[in-house]
Amino acid sequence: MQIFKSTNIDFIGKRRKFFFVSALMLLLTVFVFIYRGGPNYGIDFTGGVLMQASFQQEVELQDVRSALERSNIGSFELQSSGNVIMIRAKKNVASQEEFENAVKGTMQETFPNNSMTIDRVEYVGPSVGTYLSKQALYAFFFAFVGMIVYVAFRFKSGLWGVASVLGIIHDVVISFGFVILANKEVNITVIAALLTVAGYSINDTIVLFDRIKENLRLLAKEDFGKVINKSINEVLTRTVVTSLTVFIVAASLFFFGGEVIHTFSYIMLIGTILGVFSTLFICMPIVYEWDQRKKNRLKVALKKGYVSSK
Repeated sequence: MQIFKSTNIDFIGKRRKFFFVSALMLLLTVFVFIYRGGPNYGIDFTGGVLMQASFQQEVELQDVRSALERSNIGSFELQSSGNVIMIRAKKNVASQEEFENAVKGTMQETFPNNSMTIDRVEYVGPSVGTYLSKQALYAFFFAFVGMIVYVAFRFKSGLWGVASVLGIIHDVVISFGFVILANKEVNITVIAALLTVAGYSINDTIVLFDRIKENLRLLAKEDFGKVINKSINEVLTRTVVTSLTVFIVAASLFFFGGEVIHTFSYIMLIGTILGVFSTLFICMPIVYEWDQRKKNRLKVALKKGYVSSK
């Protein structure tokens, strides 16, 4: 399938315009972070109240969710096993007694012919949130280090590895900004989605790096910028088709997948677009910009006699 035939877009020549767009998005992310007062952390990171309730007859989880959404308990998560329902609510929604009364009243009103018994109520402390926060940071750190090492080893250039990870950080940070903008809760699902975005982004970038590496061998006498432009134009159709496929799947999950997977699919929608953007307009242009500045520094050194031309 050839969506774009014989394209000759000057990606490198327009790199500074796209650097400006990228910088603008990062600044907007910082602004949103300040405006919202930071992320809206979910139960996984804040702790909360855990309730186990049993119904006389089996109930639909969606009916329980709809009922609780009409109550005043605020943010919550649900799990079910037959007629047993596990409800987790953020610690700041209410006191434990108020939480029990709110759930009882809502369930009695929604299921008048299906009595509910509260088996246990306990408090999940913030130490769980601290542990999960550290684990999330470790996951990102080791993922980024591993990617730098892999790309540097495969393409024999630490700069290419750093550029690829900068592109990933760019995608993850802005995707996280969209999470804060939508005031969605930051929980383990969000962390999983951001790691998925990182994996998708590096995969797309490595495909482009492979083509550039091949063309550098075939077109050894060509200007580095021309080789990059040629390579990007050659993989443009592949990048768009692959990303469009992922985008359609994510959009289907976003609109029809239900509440549980809504945040995950939302991040994937944003991350897919950003992955294409960073692959085409961030990663290799950073490498090219560094290469040009290195050559300019060498020219100045030669001109001033700091180094020999031999």
